[in-house]
Amino acid sequence: MNPSAEPNRHLAAVLDEAGWTYEALARAVRAVAAESRVELRTSKAAVHHWVVSGTRPAGRTPLYIAEALSRRLRRTVTPAEIGLGSEPVEDTTRALPLDPLAAAADLGRLIMLRRRDFLATTFSAAAVGLPLAYDHQAAAAALSAAAGSRRIGPGEIAVVRQFTEMFRTADERLGGGHGLVAITSYLTDVVTPMLKGAFPDSAVRTEAFGAAAELATLIGWKLHDHGSDGAAQRFYLLAYQFACEADPAGRAAWAMRALAHQALDLGHHTGTAALADAALDRARGRVDPNTEALLLITTARANGASGNRAAAAKLILAAENAMLAAAEPPPAYAAASGPVAATVASHTGKTLTAMQDHAAAERHYRAAVQHRVPGTYRRGRALTLANLAKTVAAQHRHEEAVTLWAQALDLMEGVASDRATVELDTMSSALRLYTSRRIRGAAELHRRAAALRRA
Repeated sequence: MNPSAEPNRHLAAVLDEAGWTYEALARAVRAVAAESRVELRTSKAAVHHWVVSGTRPAGRTPLYIAEALSRRLRRTVTPAEIGLGSEPVEDTTRALPLDPLAAAADLGRLIMLRRRDFLATTFSAAAVGLPLAYDHQAAAAALSAAAGSRRIGPGEIAVVRQFTEMFRTADERLGGGHGLVAITSYLTDVVTPMLKGAFPDSAVRTEAFGAAAELATLIGWKLHDHGSDGAAQRFYLLAYQFACEADPAGRAAWAMRALAHQALDLGHHTGTAALADAALDRARGRVDPNTEALLLITTARANGASGNRAAAAKLILAAENAMLAAAEPPPAYAAASGPVAATVASHTGKTLTAMQDHAAAERHYRAAVQHRVPGTYRRGRALTLANLAKTVAAQHRHEEAVTLWAQALDLMEGVASDRATVELDTMSSALRLYTSRRIRGAAELHRRAAALRRA
């Protein structure tokens, strides 16, 4: 046992919630350990030391304690919740957690409690490459061992997908800050326990983990849009682990794409091309042409950002060709990014912008705007218009840029999006300069932008 300086109030609170005495917990811990063929001699006195003296049990005992309490409370209790984990959430800068379900419970709790320290977690550039070294077989074994007796069928999974789609629609119209706690609560309280169920066959299990991956990806996306990028990265990594259980090719590659996309948005280029390349290699020939086109264009953007112009140009062409070859729509997990043509065009524009080819970028941004219906893709259309305005401004067509920024501003009202706020600040900075130069419409638009920023 390892000594601590103060009582473990976290363990005491959960023990009180369970309604257990010290002796009852000791007995349950011994039983859980015995299932793993480990003989413990945990006593009432040992539990007293854990709670009152803050002594930390050695070895795997914290895991047995958490499992015993989970069974008693019929919810996931993790070592972190009971004060027996070294960190609130496992350090994902070195390795992904062995137990994705425990990680999901911890992550969800931190969001639901609105923990500011977690929401302010810094994005880890080192964690971008974690999928490249991940061996999902160990996690698969842990997940299989956690399987319970509750039967899960296609109906439960269909409900998860309907819930995810409902929040995805609201997210596009209202921004990542809308409904964040509610959707995270659903993952923690409904979906994570579902993944511990008994499935009639491997196909249903695959669909369950696929649905969980889509939900975790959406939470990561909402956090990214909300400006909580360290937290977003944790959920993207969780989605990757779920995706590996569902489909190590297509779905896992898509989760890797989400991680690369976030890194590119934040300007972290180191290792991003390698991750995007690996995602493409994993999926090539195993996914439909539309999904491959989306993976290709992300890889193009990563290469362009890294200065590999020749590779980026080649990949842009390959993405366009793959999209033209598509005869069927992409699967739900890829369709979640919106119209394929709009996404390919938008990312092509971003790639060309990074390569300083503003005239070519403009053409692709205009195509992306055409494919994003204002009512359905409000935020996406607003951000694309903002990118288009910046590209036009870079070509010294300043009055036209003001007009485009005005269109973007119209769509930003009522959207809780940090990405939109960043574009609003960029717009305001340019409009301040335009006002001093008496560019037509700049002064009035600057006042509107300032009012929205204060709202």
